Amino acid sequence: MLLPAMRLYFENPVGRVLEHPDGYAYIQYHPGPRKLHHLQAFLTHTSQLLRLRNWNKLLGDQRQMAPFTPEESEWIVDYWLSAKNQGSSVYGAVLLPEDVFARLSVNNMLQEAKAAALTYRMFSSEADAIVWLRQQG
Repeated sequence: MLLPAMRLYFENPVGRVLEHPDGYAYIQYHPGPRKLHHLQAFLTHTSQLLRLRNWNKLLGDQRQMAPFTPEESEWIVDYWLSAKNQGSSVYGAVLLPEDVFARLSVNNMLQEAKAAALTYRMFSSEADAIVWLRQQG
């Protein structure tokens, strides 16, 4: 699929945070292991972009992502997905990781996120993810 021109908002060893012209954050994870502080910066910048643009949608491309570590999952559930941190509900379309262990780590983490500020759906097709995202409030 040909991607539209997107503005780079932030990049570090974890991945890239892009501004999609349709009004949502497009986050792409790089392959390979991560350091927790790099993941924290990556997701904190994602939150800042959503607040800065007054957006409530993101497309998370996790296809090349390595599995989350238990420490990363705990931080994501306890801090990043919390309604207190996000300030409002966010709709997330997530492109499933190709790595089966990464898929398991994402599924386990999202099941632990009970009162998350993220309404999400998992997709194997980017086109389907975009269609769903456009239908969200």
